[in-house]
Amino acid sequence: MKSKTPAQSLTINTEVVLPNDTNHVGNLFGGKLLQWVDITAAIAAQRHCGRVVVTASINHVSFDNPIKQNSVVTLEAKVSRAFTSSMEIYVEVLVENPVTGEKTKCNEAILTFVAIDQNGAPLPVPQLIPETELEKKRYEGALRRRQLSLILGGRMKPEEATELKALFIKD
Repeated sequence: MKSKTPAQSLTINTEVVLPNDTNHVGNLFGGKLLQWVDITAAIAAQRHCGRVVVTASINHVSFDNPIKQNSVVTLEAKVSRAFTSSMEIYVEVLVENPVTGEKTKCNEAILTFVAIDQNGAPLPVPQLIPETELEKKRYEGALRRRQLSLILGGRMKPEEATELKALFIKD
């Protein structure tokens, strides 16, 4: 299986915030944003592995800034690391200034997807080769995030988390 770069999974989705997408104060519903994030991330994961994928977890979501009605929202997703059958996907949420066209990051999310066969069994995915400094930083952090998630889910003992130990134990 041939390795891939994060750029090969890049998925860009642009949406406009309509009245039905907003809450009583005119901001985008968090659930609607999560729907857009999940779909965009799923396409990025599928592009990386060429297989059907399912959401395994939403590891992190930040709602740093509200998104107002009529805003143009762009979601950019890339695979940040591939493991055996799972992939971590990083999604940036940007709001576009309608006058200047400038995009400002307002939210982000990190999700995990698993490639599956027709029976729902996990399938191997290609390894990822990060290229840019940011991609390398996300790649390195992904293993720590994965180990923490496995510990919190009861699937890994804390003493087995080698990457997390390295953060706290100094020689």
